[in-house]
Amino acid sequence: MPGTAGVWFRKCLRLHDNEALVKAATFEKVVPFFILDPHFAGHVGVNRFNFLLQNLQDLDSQLRERSSRLLVFRGKPEEILPKLFNGKAEVQLSHVFFEKDTEPYAQQRDAEVLRMAEEHGVHVDSFSGHTLLDIDATVAKPGFKPPISMKAMQNIMNGAGPIRVALDIPKLPPLKLEGFEVPKITEITSEEPTSTGFPGGEQEALKRLHRVCADVDYVCKFEKPKTASTGRPGCPWEPSTTGLSPYLKFGCLSVKTAWHAIDQCIRGKNHSQPPQSLHGQILFREMFYLLGAAVPNFDKNEGNPMCKPISWGSDPKLLAAWQDGRTGYPFIDALMRQLKQTGFMHHLGRHAVACFLTRGDLWQNWTCGRDVFDKLLLDSDWAVNNGNWLWLAGVAPFSAPYFRIYDPCPGPKSSLNAEQTGEFVKHYVPELKGMPARYLYKPWTAPLAEQKKAQCIIGQDYPQPIVDHKDAREENLARFKASLDGKILPEKFGAATSDPGPMRSNFTKGSKGKGKRMEEPTKTETEGRKQRRWGKGPKDDTIAGG
Repeated sequence: MPGTAGVWFRKCLRLHDNEALVKAATFEKVVPFFILDPHFAGHVGVNRFNFLLQNLQDLDSQLRERSSRLLVFRGKPEEILPKLFNGKAEVQLSHVFFEKDTEPYAQQRDAEVLRMAEEHGVHVDSFSGHTLLDIDATVAKPGFKPPISMKAMQNIMNGAGPIRVALDIPKLPPLKLEGFEVPKITEITSEEPTSTGFPGGEQEALKRLHRVCADVDYVCKFEKPKTASTGRPGCPWEPSTTGLSPYLKFGCLSVKTAWHAIDQCIRGKNHSQPPQSLHGQILFREMFYLLGAAVPNFDKNEGNPMCKPISWGSDPKLLAAWQDGRTGYPFIDALMRQLKQTGFMHHLGRHAVACFLTRGDLWQNWTCGRDVFDKLLLDSDWAVNNGNWLWLAGVAPFSAPYFRIYDPCPGPKSSLNAEQTGEFVKHYVPELKGMPARYLYKPWTAPLAEQKKAQCIIGQDYPQPIVDHKDAREENLARFKASLDGKILPEKFGAATSDPGPMRSNFTKGSKGKGKRMEEPTKTETEGRKQRRWGKGPKDDTIAGG
């Protein structure tokens, strides 16, 4: 087809299953490009930025093998694209193709891009490829209701019909242009990346998916709540899960490719079911994308139909101690240091630190923790990150009851699945490497002689606990209840005047009430049980969440 087609890579940093690339490949000239948007500069940590650049380098390398290449522009898309439309850049585009993005910033940006393209007579087409569903089309259907349970999500999926197979990589015309190379991280920041466990790129993503699916028994038996928050035995830096979430976030791996690969493993075999299964994790990701697109102010504490009106505290010192891993609770501190060092945290670890920051111990606004995660996580995803924080702060209609609080000093029966030898804590909190395992999660209980022997005096070499967990827990339960008393909750909660707690976790309850525990029930919880109705709902985080 005559003309020059630009493929604007955004979240679809891959060649396989790329509908925009397939459409562009029918033109006589194809220009693949990416725009480094300064909008994200202050919100992205060095590890995630470096991971992005690795993804772009891999994409460029694969394109060059096909006699093409990736052009990387720096600047606001609203300033870069008009130059590509009017011929004032090295190329002039007659058509632009890209994958849809449902985030609020992207929606505003793309509306302006469409306006400018029309002004210059440039044809634009966008495609749904970052999710299984076409999010915009699904939300626009008559009778659509934002899903707040796995059953509702499965009903939506069933109504959408079969998931199409992934598209092959098309043959591209050659592109010979100089300049606009993928920058090195040193050109962006003087800060040194510290994450090494997740090499970026589509090729790495597909290798990881292949390794996961090569173990068919693992895929069939996979249950997310049973994986370990503290990594693999002997290798606490290695995830006990698939490690695919960063690649799905950046679109290095097509979610359709992942879905069908998992389906091939489990077809005709006994296997785990949603929500705990790998398919269930992907469905949670879809659910949060739908909620992010359909719910007003989904990322805010106010004006959000999915958020209870809680009067959170605001203490920068508490937030800083939590963020820097200086709370005096080794399990929490190890997880937060792991996040800063590697850009990764297991989903149960995210449960623990989010509960600790909000309703459990520090009583800080969930949006503060959300922003820290958004900056530091490799797999930070606007819809999923907001959905998970709403969930774990206990403020969403799909949250577990607010009085289900994690113990930040997990024992062997804890639902956080934390190993008890101490190797995870010792790896990320080396101050405690000499502390005996029996004291490691509560080092302040170690006799002074043991502290001296371990060369770690609590309050000197490692902080005292920032709060007393038992006292803070009771105080926060009372605060939460007081915030709700007499208030009319948003419509999604059924205009209730007390917390309905509709999403009890059957996993933490266990069969016949003998499952893993979070903590012993308090007076508040025991009384609450007599008043509240229970229902079935989501049990854990998503595959895009560690």
